[in-house]
Amino acid sequence: MDGTLKRVLQLAKLIASERNKDICIADWQWSQGTKDEKYLRVLRMFQDKKNCTYSIHQIAQMGVSEGKEVGQWFGPNTIAHVLRKLSTFDKWSSLAMHVAMDSVVVMDDIRKICRVETTDAEDGIRNRTQSHGAAAGAHSWKPLVLFIPLRLGLSEINPIYYCGLKRTFALKQSLGIIGGKPNHALYIIGVVGDDLVFLDPHTTQLAVDLDVECPEDESYHCAHASRMDIGQLDPSIALCFYLATEAEFDSWCNLAHRHLISQTKQPLFEITEHRPLGWPDFAEEQQRLDEEPQSTEFTVLEQERKFDTSDDEFEIL
Repeated sequence: MDGTLKRVLQLAKLIASERNKDICIADWQWSQGTKDEKYLRVLRMFQDKKNCTYSIHQIAQMGVSEGKEVGQWFGPNTIAHVLRKLSTFDKWSSLAMHVAMDSVVVMDDIRKICRVETTDAEDGIRNRTQSHGAAAGAHSWKPLVLFIPLRLGLSEINPIYYCGLKRTFALKQSLGIIGGKPNHALYIIGVVGDDLVFLDPHTTQLAVDLDVECPEDESYHCAHASRMDIGQLDPSIALCFYLATEAEFDSWCNLAHRHLISQTKQPLFEITEHRPLGWPDFAEEQQRLDEEPQSTEFTVLEQERKFDTSDDEFEIL
């Protein structure tokens, strides 16, 4: 497995950790030889087999729709869009995935994605959704994985963002950060002082067949995490959050606004109730995202508006 595909695998592990958090009980811990069927079903979605939803094969193929040929490097923004597209084929988990564009989280957009009329919610929503009364319009909520791609400097991260980055890990909804050092992708899961805590996927090992009776799943886990100074972080990253219910989404919006926007000199991103003036209709944008590479998504005042794809400086997989 070459370095490019290992980076993609690292990003897929982010979603795997999210699913474990939701499917298994809060104090669940892995033990060697476990036969927890829900846990094993999660892992099977990431096997190195073409028919697995989040396999390297599927991610590489979907990357073509984002303008990346098989074997090309993926940046945090590109992989977020690829996973969003793949999630539409994941009926079992029934997750919604959203990529915030231009460092702006639009609350209306997320509600349109996650709210499901109760009459249509029987298939796949399961017991982890939140229902609302008829007065508010009866609906359920699809659990959401939210990606916020950011560019926090040119060739190195601007120190003005250090405080905000460290505060993201204090939010209970955080899934970590897709990022790394220049030329070296990492999955960042926490912070201690000015050190970022990360998992490093750059380990050569044999692929594991999880379809056998007693699969050897040790390679899906690691015993130790590593640290690096926050100043070593490449400026191209993507924040990741998991919002299981609508109440948790509302709580995240309040907490993020209070701790990441109002109390920092330079906010990492913005949160707005409605789409900014000049942005296209949400449905039109989603259709364009599904049909074209996401580097040219919006048209404003008859001029093509190009987003910062955050992939120019940090694409080494």
